Amino acid sequence: MENIMGSYDVVIIGAGVVGSAVARELSRYELSVAVLEKEEDVCSGTSKANSGIVHAGHDAKPGSNKAKFNVEGSKMMPGLAKELDFEFENNGSLVLCFDDADRYKLTELLERGRENGVKELRIIEGDEVRRIEPEVTDEVVAALLAPTGGIVCPFGLTIALAENACDNGVEFRFLTKVENIKKIETDFIITTNRGEIRAKYIVNAAGVYADTMHNFVSSHKLQIKPRKGDYCLLDKGLDGFVKRTVFQLPSSKGKGILVTPTVHGNPMLGPTATETDDREGNETTAADLAYVLEMSGKSVRDVPFRQIITSFSGLRAAEAGGDFVIGEADDCEGFFDAAGIQSPGLTSAPAIGKFLAEQIADRAEAKVKLNWNGKRKRIVKAALLLGEKRAELIKENPKYGKIVCRCEEISEAEIIDAITRTLGATSLDGLKRRVRQGAGRCQAGFCTQRAMELLSEYAHIPIDKVTKNAPGSELLVSKEDE
Repeated sequence: MENIMGSYDVVIIGAGVVGSAVARELSRYELSVAVLEKEEDVCSGTSKANSGIVHAGHDAKPGSNKAKFNVEGSKMMPGLAKELDFEFENNGSLVLCFDDADRYKLTELLERGRENGVKELRIIEGDEVRRIEPEVTDEVVAALLAPTGGIVCPFGLTIALAENACDNGVEFRFLTKVENIKKIETDFIITTNRGEIRAKYIVNAAGVYADTMHNFVSSHKLQIKPRKGDYCLLDKGLDGFVKRTVFQLPSSKGKGILVTPTVHGNPMLGPTATETDDREGNETTAADLAYVLEMSGKSVRDVPFRQIITSFSGLRAAEAGGDFVIGEADDCEGFFDAAGIQSPGLTSAPAIGKFLAEQIADRAEAKVKLNWNGKRKRIVKAALLLGEKRAELIKENPKYGKIVCRCEEISEAEIIDAITRTLGATSLDGLKRRVRQGAGRCQAGFCTQRAMELLSEYAHIPIDKVTKNAPGSELLVSKEDE
Protein backbone atom coordinates (compact mmCIF):
# COMPACT_ATOMS: atom_id res chain seq x y z
CA MET A 1 0.00 0.00 0.00
CA GLU A 2 1.31 3.42 -0.94
CA ASN A 3 1.56 5.60 2.15
CA ILE A 4 0.19 9.08 1.52
CA MET A 5 -0.41 10.06 5.12
CA GLY A 6 -1.35 13.65 5.72
CA SER A 7 -2.90 15.84 8.39
CA TYR A 8 -5.61 18.45 7.76
CA ASP A 9 -7.97 20.67 9.65
CA VAL A 10 -10.89 19.38 7.55
CA VAL A 11 -11.35 16.32 5.36
CA ILE A 12 -14.37 16.16 3.06
CA ILE A 13 -15.42 12.70 1.91
CA GLY A 14 -16.91 12.87 -1.58
CA ALA A 15 -16.25 15.20 -4.53
CA GLY A 16 -19.81 15.47 -5.77
CA VAL A 17 -21.73 18.71 -5.91
CA VAL A 18 -22.24 18.92 -2.13
CA GLY A 19 -18.66 18.01 -1.24
CA SER A 20 -17.36 20.48 -3.80
CA ALA A 21 -19.69 23.20 -2.49
CA VAL A 22 -18.46 22.64 1.06
CA ALA A 23 -14.87 22.69 -0.19
CA ARG A 24 -15.35 25.98 -1.98
CA GLU A 25 -16.94 27.63 1.05
CA LEU A 26 -14.25 26.28 3.40
CA SER A 27 -11.58 27.65 1.06
CA ARG A 28 -12.60 31.12 2.25
CA TYR A 29 -10.93 30.40 5.61
CA GLU A 30 -7.41 29.85 6.90
CA LEU A 31 -7.88 26.10 7.13
CA SER A 32 -6.08 23.14 5.58
CA VAL A 33 -8.72 21.19 3.66
CA ALA A 34 -8.62 17.97 1.62
CA VAL A 35 -11.31 16.23 -0.42
CA LEU A 36 -11.16 12.44 -0.70
CA GLU A 37 -12.86 10.87 -3.73
CA LYS A 38 -12.88 7.17 -4.57
CA GLU A 39 -13.29 7.81 -8.32
CA GLU A 40 -10.83 9.44 -10.72
CA ASP A 41 -12.63 12.78 -10.98
CA VAL A 42 -15.15 15.11 -9.39
CA CYS A 43 -18.84 14.61 -10.20
CA SER A 44 -18.50 10.85 -10.74
CA GLY A 45 -21.31 9.57 -8.51
CA THR A 46 -24.84 10.79 -7.83
CA SER A 47 -24.03 14.28 -9.08
CA LYS A 48 -23.19 13.14 -12.60
CA ALA A 49 -26.58 11.60 -13.46
CA ASN A 50 -29.53 13.74 -12.47
CA SER A 51 -32.09 16.07 -14.00
CA GLY A 52 -30.06 19.27 -13.73
CA ILE A 53 -33.07 21.04 -12.24
CA VAL A 54 -32.87 24.09 -9.99
CA HIS A 55 -36.07 23.48 -8.05
CA ALA A 56 -38.15 26.45 -6.95
CA GLY A 57 -38.86 24.86 -3.54
CA HIS A 58 -42.61 24.20 -3.48
CA ASP A 59 -42.43 20.42 -3.04
CA ALA A 60 -40.53 19.97 0.24
CA LYS A 61 -42.37 19.83 3.57
CA PRO A 62 -42.21 23.19 5.36
CA GLY A 63 -39.69 23.18 8.18
CA SER A 64 -37.64 20.37 6.69
CA ASN A 65 -33.98 20.58 5.74
CA LYS A 66 -35.03 19.97 2.14
CA ALA A 67 -37.28 23.04 2.19
CA LYS A 68 -34.76 25.27 3.93
CA PHE A 69 -31.74 24.46 1.77
CA ASN A 70 -33.70 24.17 -1.48
CA VAL A 71 -35.07 27.70 -1.29
CA GLU A 72 -31.76 29.16 -0.09
CA GLY A 73 -29.79 27.30 -2.78
CA SER A 74 -32.19 28.37 -5.50
CA LYS A 75 -31.73 32.01 -4.53
CA MET A 76 -27.93 31.62 -4.57
CA MET A 77 -27.72 29.98 -8.00
CA PRO A 78 -27.91 33.04 -10.32
CA GLY A 79 -25.18 34.91 -8.45
CA LEU A 80 -23.04 31.81 -8.18
CA ALA A 81 -23.35 31.21 -11.93
CA LYS A 82 -21.96 34.70 -12.57
CA GLU A 83 -19.09 34.27 -10.09
CA LEU A 84 -18.05 30.83 -11.35
CA ASP A 85 -19.11 31.23 -14.99
CA PHE A 86 -21.19 28.06 -15.42
CA GLU A 87 -24.35 27.62 -17.49
CA PHE A 88 -27.63 28.38 -15.71
CA GLU A 89 -31.04 29.36 -17.06
CA ASN A 90 -34.03 30.66 -15.14
CA ASN A 91 -36.54 28.93 -17.43
CA GLY A 92 -39.36 28.31 -14.91
CA SER A 93 -41.32 25.12 -14.31
CA LEU A 94 -44.82 23.67 -14.45
CA VAL A 95 -46.44 20.96 -12.32
CA LEU A 96 -49.22 19.40 -14.37
CA CYS A 97 -52.62 18.25 -13.11
CA PHE A 98 -54.56 15.80 -15.32
CA ASP A 99 -57.79 15.45 -13.33
CA ASP A 100 -60.08 18.05 -11.77
CA ALA A 101 -60.33 15.80 -8.73
CA ASP A 102 -56.61 16.41 -8.11
CA ARG A 103 -56.73 20.20 -8.21
CA TYR A 104 -56.53 20.30 -4.44
CA LYS A 105 -53.03 18.83 -4.72
CA LEU A 106 -51.93 21.85 -6.78
CA THR A 107 -53.41 24.11 -4.10
CA GLU A 108 -51.47 22.21 -1.43
CA LEU A 109 -48.25 22.66 -3.41
CA LEU A 110 -49.02 26.35 -3.86
CA GLU A 111 -49.58 26.85 -0.14
CA ARG A 112 -46.54 24.76 0.76
CA GLY A 113 -44.35 26.74 -1.62
CA ARG A 114 -45.53 30.06 -0.24
CA GLU A 115 -44.87 28.83 3.31
CA ASN A 116 -41.36 27.84 2.20
CA GLY A 117 -40.80 31.35 0.85
CA VAL A 118 -41.06 30.64 -2.90
CA LYS A 119 -42.06 33.77 -4.82
CA GLU A 120 -44.42 34.27 -7.80
CA LEU A 121 -46.16 30.88 -7.59
CA ARG A 122 -49.61 30.65 -9.16
CA ILE A 123 -52.06 28.10 -10.54
CA ILE A 124 -53.02 28.47 -14.20
CA GLU A 125 -55.72 26.75 -16.27
CA GLY A 126 -55.12 24.17 -18.99
CA ASP A 127 -55.60 26.58 -21.89
CA GLU A 128 -53.01 28.98 -20.48
CA VAL A 129 -50.64 26.06 -19.90
CA ARG A 130 -50.93 25.14 -23.60
CA ARG A 131 -50.54 28.76 -24.63
CA ILE A 132 -47.14 29.05 -22.95
CA GLU A 133 -46.16 25.39 -23.65
CA PRO A 134 -47.90 24.34 -26.89
CA GLU A 135 -46.74 20.71 -26.70
CA VAL A 136 -48.54 20.02 -23.41
CA THR A 137 -51.34 17.47 -23.89
CA ASP A 138 -55.06 18.21 -23.93
CA GLU A 139 -55.49 16.07 -20.79
CA VAL A 140 -53.90 18.77 -18.64
CA VAL A 141 -56.61 20.69 -16.78
CA ALA A 142 -54.38 23.00 -14.69
CA ALA A 143 -50.81 23.50 -13.55
CA LEU A 144 -48.71 25.18 -10.88
CA LEU A 145 -46.43 27.74 -12.52
CA ALA A 146 -43.12 28.43 -10.74
CA PRO A 147 -41.24 31.22 -12.58
CA THR A 148 -38.22 30.97 -10.26
CA GLY A 149 -37.38 27.39 -11.32
CA GLY A 150 -34.30 26.85 -13.45
CA ILE A 151 -31.90 24.45 -15.10
CA VAL A 152 -28.16 23.99 -14.71
CA CYS A 153 -25.46 21.63 -15.95
CA PRO A 154 -24.62 19.31 -13.01
CA PHE A 155 -21.11 18.81 -14.42
CA GLY A 156 -20.56 22.52 -14.96
CA LEU A 157 -21.71 23.46 -11.47
CA THR A 158 -19.71 20.77 -9.67
CA ILE A 159 -16.52 21.30 -11.66
CA ALA A 160 -16.73 25.08 -11.20
CA LEU A 161 -17.08 24.70 -7.42
CA ALA A 162 -14.20 22.20 -7.26
CA GLU A 163 -11.85 24.20 -9.49
CA ASN A 164 -12.41 27.35 -7.47
CA ALA A 165 -11.89 25.46 -4.21
CA CYS A 166 -8.63 24.01 -5.54
CA ASP A 167 -7.44 27.41 -6.79
CA ASN A 168 -7.99 28.66 -3.24
CA GLY A 169 -5.88 25.94 -1.64
CA VAL A 170 -8.10 22.87 -1.18
CA GLU A 171 -6.39 19.57 -2.03
CA PHE A 172 -8.26 16.90 -3.99
CA ARG A 173 -7.15 13.27 -3.62
CA PHE A 174 -8.71 11.03 -6.26
CA LEU A 175 -8.85 7.23 -6.35
CA THR A 176 -8.81 7.42 -2.55
CA LYS A 177 -11.48 5.22 -1.00
CA VAL A 178 -12.32 5.60 2.69
CA GLU A 179 -12.34 2.20 4.37
CA ASN A 180 -12.70 3.16 8.03
CA ILE A 181 -12.90 6.15 10.37
CA LYS A 182 -11.93 6.23 14.04
CA LYS A 183 -12.11 9.03 16.58
CA ILE A 184 -8.99 9.20 18.75
CA GLU A 185 -9.21 11.93 21.38
CA THR A 186 -9.79 15.15 19.40
CA ASP A 187 -8.74 13.82 16.00
CA PHE A 188 -10.11 11.46 13.36
CA ILE A 189 -7.97 8.77 11.77
CA ILE A 190 -9.27 8.03 8.27
CA THR A 191 -8.09 4.75 6.78
CA THR A 192 -8.07 4.73 2.99
CA ASN A 193 -6.89 2.33 0.31
CA ARG A 194 -3.75 4.49 0.03
CA GLY A 195 -2.87 5.12 3.64
CA GLU A 196 -4.09 6.93 6.77
CA ILE A 197 -5.09 10.57 6.98
CA ARG A 198 -5.65 12.60 10.14
CA ALA A 199 -8.27 15.35 10.47
CA LYS A 200 -9.74 17.61 13.14
CA TYR A 201 -13.10 17.73 11.36
CA ILE A 202 -14.84 15.56 8.79
CA VAL A 203 -17.59 16.45 6.33
CA ASN A 204 -19.48 13.37 5.18
CA ALA A 205 -20.67 14.03 1.62
CA ALA A 206 -20.30 10.45 0.42
CA GLY A 207 -23.59 10.12 -1.49
CA VAL A 208 -25.01 6.58 -1.39
CA TYR A 209 -22.22 5.63 1.03
CA ALA A 210 -22.90 8.46 3.49
CA ASP A 211 -24.60 6.10 5.93
CA THR A 212 -21.49 3.85 5.93
CA MET A 213 -19.26 6.84 6.77
CA HIS A 214 -21.62 8.08 9.48
CA ASN A 215 -22.05 4.64 11.03
CA PHE A 216 -18.27 4.25 11.46
CA VAL A 217 -18.35 6.86 14.23
CA SER A 218 -21.93 7.21 15.46
CA SER A 219 -24.24 4.88 17.40
CA HIS A 220 -27.22 6.78 15.95
CA LYS A 221 -27.31 4.86 12.69
CA LEU A 222 -28.35 6.13 9.29
CA GLN A 223 -29.77 3.92 6.55
CA ILE A 224 -29.58 4.86 2.89
CA LYS A 225 -31.62 2.94 0.35
CA PRO A 226 -30.39 3.87 -3.13
CA ARG A 227 -33.08 4.85 -5.60
CA LYS A 228 -32.24 4.43 -9.27
CA GLY A 229 -33.55 6.80 -11.92
CA ASP A 230 -33.46 6.08 -15.66
CA TYR A 231 -33.37 8.92 -18.21
CA CYS A 232 -33.56 9.40 -21.98
CA LEU A 233 -31.66 12.22 -23.69
CA LEU A 234 -32.82 13.61 -27.03
CA ASP A 235 -30.87 15.24 -29.82
CA LYS A 236 -30.13 18.95 -29.43
CA GLY A 237 -31.81 19.71 -32.76
CA LEU A 238 -35.03 19.63 -30.72
CA ASP A 239 -34.06 22.63 -28.61
CA GLY A 240 -37.28 24.49 -27.77
CA PHE A 241 -39.50 21.39 -27.73
CA VAL A 242 -40.41 22.56 -24.23
CA LYS A 243 -39.23 25.84 -22.75
CA ARG A 244 -39.98 25.12 -19.10
CA THR A 245 -39.36 22.08 -16.96
CA VAL A 246 -42.60 20.09 -17.04
CA PHE A 247 -43.33 18.00 -13.94
CA GLN A 248 -46.26 15.76 -13.08
CA LEU A 249 -47.93 15.89 -9.68
CA PRO A 250 -45.43 14.30 -7.25
CA SER A 251 -45.82 11.00 -5.42
CA SER A 252 -44.16 9.60 -2.30
CA LYS A 253 -41.23 8.41 -4.47
CA GLY A 254 -40.46 11.73 -6.11
CA LYS A 255 -41.56 14.29 -8.63
CA GLY A 256 -42.52 11.79 -11.31
CA ILE A 257 -41.45 11.71 -14.94
CA LEU A 258 -40.43 15.13 -16.19
CA VAL A 259 -39.80 16.61 -19.60
CA THR A 260 -37.22 19.36 -19.53
CA PRO A 261 -34.86 21.36 -21.68
CA THR A 262 -31.20 21.36 -20.70
CA VAL A 263 -28.70 24.19 -20.80
CA HIS A 264 -27.02 22.41 -23.71
CA GLY A 265 -30.18 22.20 -25.82
CA ASN A 266 -30.97 18.48 -25.44
CA PRO A 267 -34.50 17.75 -24.17
CA MET A 268 -34.47 15.14 -21.41
CA LEU A 269 -37.08 12.66 -20.13
CA GLY A 270 -37.16 10.90 -16.76
CA PRO A 271 -36.40 9.75 -14.14
CA THR A 272 -37.89 6.56 -12.80
CA ALA A 273 -37.63 5.79 -9.08
CA THR A 274 -36.61 2.17 -8.53
CA GLU A 275 -35.27 1.11 -5.14
CA THR A 276 -32.16 -1.04 -5.31
CA ASP A 277 -29.65 -2.67 -2.97
CA ASP A 278 -26.80 -2.18 -5.44
CA ARG A 279 -24.93 1.03 -4.63
CA GLU A 280 -22.96 0.78 -7.87
CA GLY A 281 -25.81 -0.43 -10.09
CA ASN A 282 -26.39 2.30 -12.65
CA GLU A 283 -27.40 0.15 -15.62
CA THR A 284 -30.60 1.03 -17.46
CA THR A 285 -33.40 -1.49 -17.99
CA ALA A 286 -35.81 -1.89 -20.88
CA ALA A 287 -38.80 -1.84 -18.52
CA ASP A 288 -37.77 1.40 -16.83
CA LEU A 289 -36.99 3.15 -20.11
CA ALA A 290 -40.35 2.02 -21.53
CA TYR A 291 -42.01 3.58 -18.48
CA VAL A 292 -40.15 6.85 -19.08
CA LEU A 293 -41.42 6.97 -22.65
CA GLU A 294 -44.99 6.08 -21.70
CA MET A 295 -45.30 8.63 -18.89
CA SER A 296 -43.55 11.47 -20.71
CA GLY A 297 -46.17 11.08 -23.45
CA LYS A 298 -48.80 11.83 -20.83
CA SER A 299 -47.34 15.30 -20.29
CA VAL A 300 -46.43 16.37 -23.82
CA ARG A 301 -47.73 15.29 -27.20
CA ASP A 302 -45.68 13.82 -30.02
CA VAL A 303 -42.52 13.17 -28.04
CA PRO A 304 -39.90 12.55 -30.77
CA PHE A 305 -38.73 9.22 -29.42
CA ARG A 306 -36.75 8.49 -32.59
CA GLN A 307 -34.49 11.39 -31.67
CA ILE A 308 -33.24 9.75 -28.46
CA ILE A 309 -29.44 9.65 -28.68
CA THR A 310 -28.66 7.93 -25.37
CA SER A 311 -30.09 6.71 -22.10
CA PHE A 312 -28.48 6.60 -18.66
CA SER A 313 -29.32 6.10 -15.01
CA GLY A 314 -28.22 7.58 -11.70
CA LEU A 315 -28.56 6.69 -8.04
CA ARG A 316 -30.15 8.95 -5.45
CA ALA A 317 -29.17 8.63 -1.79
CA ALA A 318 -32.59 8.28 -0.15
CA GLU A 319 -32.23 8.13 3.65
CA ALA A 320 -34.81 6.21 5.68
CA GLY A 321 -35.97 9.37 7.48
CA GLY A 322 -36.88 11.01 4.19
CA ASP A 323 -35.06 14.30 4.82
CA PHE A 324 -31.53 15.63 4.36
CA VAL A 325 -29.29 14.87 7.35
CA ILE A 326 -27.27 18.04 7.78
CA GLY A 327 -24.97 19.06 10.61
CA GLU A 328 -22.84 17.66 13.41
CA ALA A 329 -23.52 14.10 14.54
CA ASP A 330 -25.16 14.09 17.97
CA ASP A 331 -22.65 11.71 19.52
CA CYS A 332 -19.48 12.50 17.55
CA GLU A 333 -18.10 15.99 17.92
CA GLY A 334 -16.39 17.28 14.79
CA PHE A 335 -18.14 14.91 12.37
CA PHE A 336 -20.52 16.81 10.09
CA ASP A 337 -23.05 15.04 7.87
CA ALA A 338 -24.38 15.99 4.47
CA ALA A 339 -26.25 12.71 4.08
CA GLY A 340 -29.44 11.56 2.39
CA ILE A 341 -28.92 14.13 -0.34
CA GLN A 342 -31.44 13.27 -3.02
CA SER A 343 -33.64 15.71 -4.93
CA PRO A 344 -33.49 18.70 -4.47
CA GLY A 345 -29.85 18.12 -3.56
CA LEU A 346 -28.34 19.78 -6.63
CA THR A 347 -30.28 22.97 -5.94
CA SER A 348 -29.51 22.81 -2.23
CA ALA A 349 -25.77 22.20 -2.55
CA PRO A 350 -24.56 25.83 -2.45
CA ALA A 351 -26.62 26.53 0.68
CA ILE A 352 -25.52 23.29 2.36
CA GLY A 353 -21.92 24.16 1.60
CA LYS A 354 -22.26 27.62 3.13
CA PHE A 355 -24.04 26.30 6.24
CA LEU A 356 -21.52 23.54 7.03
CA ALA A 357 -18.48 25.69 6.25
CA GLU A 358 -19.70 28.41 8.59
CA GLN A 359 -20.32 25.87 11.36
CA ILE A 360 -16.84 24.37 11.04
CA ALA A 361 -15.08 27.73 10.69
CA ASP A 362 -16.84 28.98 13.81
CA ARG A 363 -15.89 25.85 15.74
CA ALA A 364 -12.27 26.06 14.56
CA GLU A 365 -12.14 29.84 15.14
CA ALA A 366 -10.77 30.14 11.61
CA LYS A 367 -9.93 33.50 10.12
CA VAL A 368 -11.20 34.60 6.72
CA LYS A 369 -8.53 34.65 3.99
CA LEU A 370 -7.64 38.13 2.82
CA ASN A 371 -6.61 36.91 -0.63
CA TRP A 372 -9.56 34.60 -1.35
CA ASN A 373 -10.73 34.74 -4.98
CA GLY A 374 -14.29 33.56 -5.58
CA LYS A 375 -14.22 33.94 -9.36
CA ARG A 376 -13.43 31.40 -12.08
CA LYS A 377 -13.76 31.35 -15.87
CA ARG A 378 -15.10 28.44 -17.88
CA ILE A 379 -13.40 26.85 -20.88
CA VAL A 380 -13.86 28.95 -24.03
CA LYS A 381 -16.20 27.29 -26.54
CA ALA A 382 -15.11 28.52 -29.94
CA ALA A 383 -18.29 27.42 -31.76
CA LEU A 384 -20.36 29.89 -29.72
CA LEU A 385 -18.30 32.89 -30.78
CA LEU A 386 -19.41 35.11 -33.64
CA GLY A 387 -17.46 34.83 -36.89
CA GLU A 388 -14.97 37.65 -36.39
CA LYS A 389 -14.22 36.77 -32.76
CA ARG A 390 -13.83 33.11 -33.63
CA ALA A 391 -11.47 33.97 -36.47
CA GLU A 392 -9.35 36.08 -34.10
CA LEU A 393 -9.23 33.22 -31.60
CA ILE A 394 -8.13 30.73 -34.27
CA LYS A 395 -5.50 33.17 -35.55
CA GLU A 396 -4.12 33.46 -32.02
CA ASN A 397 -4.25 29.67 -31.46
CA PRO A 398 -4.81 27.54 -34.60
CA LYS A 399 -5.82 24.56 -32.44
CA TYR A 400 -9.22 26.26 -32.00
CA GLY A 401 -9.73 25.61 -35.70
CA LYS A 402 -9.06 21.86 -35.47
CA ILE A 403 -12.36 20.19 -34.68
CA VAL A 404 -12.14 16.90 -32.78
CA CYS A 405 -15.81 16.35 -31.87
CA ARG A 406 -18.00 17.17 -34.86
CA CYS A 407 -21.37 16.75 -33.13
CA GLU A 408 -20.55 19.31 -30.43
CA GLU A 409 -17.96 21.27 -32.45
CA ILE A 410 -15.23 20.83 -29.86
CA SER A 411 -11.74 21.88 -30.89
CA GLU A 412 -8.32 20.57 -29.93
CA ALA A 413 -7.64 23.73 -27.94
CA GLU A 414 -10.74 23.20 -25.78
CA ILE A 415 -9.76 19.61 -25.04
CA ILE A 416 -6.21 20.66 -24.18
CA ASP A 417 -7.59 23.33 -21.83
CA ALA A 418 -9.84 20.70 -20.19
CA ILE A 419 -6.80 18.51 -19.55
CA THR A 420 -4.28 21.14 -18.43
CA ARG A 421 -6.41 23.46 -16.29
CA THR A 422 -7.00 23.16 -12.53
CA LEU A 423 -8.23 19.62 -11.70
CA GLY A 424 -7.94 18.76 -15.38
CA ALA A 425 -9.51 15.73 -17.01
CA THR A 426 -7.60 12.44 -16.85
CA SER A 427 -10.20 10.27 -18.62
CA LEU A 428 -12.62 10.38 -21.54
CA ASP A 429 -15.54 10.87 -19.17
CA GLY A 430 -13.61 13.73 -17.61
CA LEU A 431 -13.41 15.39 -21.03
CA LYS A 432 -17.11 14.81 -21.64
CA ARG A 433 -17.96 16.47 -18.32
CA ARG A 434 -15.84 19.54 -19.09
CA VAL A 435 -16.31 20.18 -22.81
CA ARG A 436 -18.97 17.64 -23.96
CA GLN A 437 -16.54 15.79 -26.22
CA GLY A 438 -18.46 12.64 -27.16
CA ALA A 439 -21.80 13.87 -25.80
CA GLY A 440 -23.45 14.46 -29.18
CA ARG A 441 -25.45 12.41 -31.65
CA CYS A 442 -22.70 9.93 -32.56
CA GLN A 443 -21.84 9.36 -28.88
CA ALA A 444 -18.07 9.54 -29.40
CA GLY A 445 -18.06 7.34 -32.48
CA PHE A 446 -15.95 9.87 -34.40
CA CYS A 447 -13.79 11.64 -31.83
CA THR A 448 -12.59 8.99 -29.39
CA GLN A 449 -9.25 8.24 -31.03
CA ARG A 450 -8.08 11.85 -31.22
CA ALA A 451 -9.33 12.56 -27.69
CA MET A 452 -7.28 9.61 -26.42
CA GLU A 453 -4.21 10.90 -28.21
CA LEU A 454 -4.61 14.34 -26.64
CA LEU A 455 -5.12 12.82 -23.18
CA SER A 456 -1.98 10.76 -23.65
CA GLU A 457 0.06 13.75 -24.79
CA TYR A 458 -1.12 16.45 -22.38
CA ALA A 459 -1.96 14.38 -19.28
CA HIS A 460 1.20 12.30 -19.82
CA ILE A 461 -0.66 9.00 -19.80
CA PRO A 462 0.53 6.07 -21.95
CA ILE A 463 -2.05 5.59 -24.71
CA ASP A 464 -2.89 2.05 -23.53
CA LYS A 465 -3.56 3.44 -20.03
CA VAL A 466 -6.12 6.03 -21.15
CA THR A 467 -9.47 5.12 -19.58
CA LYS A 468 -13.13 5.84 -20.04
CA ASN A 469 -13.25 6.67 -16.32
CA ALA A 470 -11.53 4.85 -13.44
CA PRO A 471 -8.66 2.36 -13.83
CA GLY A 472 -9.97 -0.87 -15.31
CA SER A 473 -11.87 0.91 -18.10
CA GLU A 474 -8.91 1.16 -20.50
CA LEU A 475 -9.92 1.13 -24.15
CA LEU A 476 -6.73 -0.39 -25.58
CA VAL A 477 -4.85 -3.55 -24.72
CA SER A 478 -1.04 -3.50 -24.94
CA LYS A 479 0.99 -6.47 -26.07
CA GLU A 480 2.23 -6.84 -22.49
CA ASP A 481 -1.36 -7.38 -21.33
CA GLU A 482 -2.12 -10.08 -23.88
